[in-house]
Amino acid sequence: MFAKKTLLNYDEQEETKIFMSLKIIDPEIFNLIKKEEQRQKEKLTMIPSENYASPTVREALASVFTNKYSEGEPGKRYYQGNEFVDEMEKLANTRALKVFGLSKEKWHVNCKAVSASIANLAVITALLEPGQKILSMDLTHGGHLSHGWKLSSGKPIAFSSKIFNISYYGVEKNTQVFDYDKILKLAKKEKPQLLISGGTAYARDIDYKKMATIAHAVGAYYLADVAHEAGLIAGKVLKSPFPHADVVTMSTQKTLRGPRGAIIICKNEFKEKIDRAIFPGLEGGPFDNVITAIAVCLKEAMYPAFKNYVKQIIKNAKILADELKKYGFNLISGGTDKHLILIDLRHNVRLGFKTQPNPNDLNGHDAAVLLDQAGIVCNKNTVPFETGTPFRPSGIRLGTPALTTRGMKEKEMKQIAKWIKEVLIDGRDTKEVLREVKKMTRRFMI
Repeated sequence: MFAKKTLLNYDEQEETKIFMSLKIIDPEIFNLIKKEEQRQKEKLTMIPSENYASPTVREALASVFTNKYSEGEPGKRYYQGNEFVDEMEKLANTRALKVFGLSKEKWHVNCKAVSASIANLAVITALLEPGQKILSMDLTHGGHLSHGWKLSSGKPIAFSSKIFNISYYGVEKNTQVFDYDKILKLAKKEKPQLLISGGTAYARDIDYKKMATIAHAVGAYYLADVAHEAGLIAGKVLKSPFPHADVVTMSTQKTLRGPRGAIIICKNEFKEKIDRAIFPGLEGGPFDNVITAIAVCLKEAMYPAFKNYVKQIIKNAKILADELKKYGFNLISGGTDKHLILIDLRHNVRLGFKTQPNPNDLNGHDAAVLLDQAGIVCNKNTVPFETGTPFRPSGIRLGTPALTTRGMKEKEMKQIAKWIKEVLIDGRDTKEVLREVKKMTRRFMI
């Protein structure tokens, strides 16, 4: 009933009323909002880290909670006037535990981090002393900047890599997936104080139990970053990092379909350290309107419709992967277990791209630009054992969360794969494809 009332019977006239004052006061911004709204409606959003928040989530995000300042914890604030903020934050924390099937006797929630990158930094600084060692996934193998990226020259790029000693594990060259025995051997050699799993472009399910065993075998803490997979884990279509990890971090805007924010869930023994790392360590007053919207998305994740949605995300990703493979595209690891696909374009130059004067020049950047012109929005991405550059890498990354939110299923995935093949291999006019894409998107309104 909740989903039907809030998601299906939403009155767009009400939103129009809300925006009327903006149209009068700041028509430039109003027009940009409308243009972005149109872009999102007409094109296929296939960046795995993007999704559509529901009208109720966006309503909460724009609520009067944006006016409040609430340094501290519920019941222990530095400012007055937080009685309702306290209730709201407690509700968000309780819902997070319920969504992931956890008890407050063992687990603690903090929803204050403004992003998953900040959440990761908070956990790292809470658990480690400067100079201690982290073992995390290589960025070019699918890891994330916030896990401590530095250049091959040794120059630190991520803030965490400037403070901590970082080493990396990656995928195997022949299988393009993890060899957990090799990661264990590496951990014994490096002796990290923290092991981090998770990333942005690893298409296979992660064995959190094995990762925890590796971490604890060398006396390290284990942080599972499930920024991408949070909604899929909540919907029980992927393995859960609970109870294996010591701390779990996640984004709320991706498969969880909430606002741009983050959640940290840790074992109770780390509660005080992590809370203090967020405030006063990294942040002042939290974004109470964002926490409010997180609470709403967590309630939405409790309904049967959400479980059907995450199941369809994976069905869509698998059929999309199978279709792309039929056309000869080289998928990293050969496919996907989740919501994203990573394509290595270096293989496909042998197929004879007609989109470039020299097919060997086609890279992830050029491919992403061409697909965007055709109404298919993905992103360039590095691939394992990359030979390109960060700005012109060898791969593109595709995802199905936003398409699934729009109601698209297997039939649409087959058509999208065909369009990708026509644009990147056959050299079909992108304007022609864009017209066909718009016909499809009109059938699946946001």
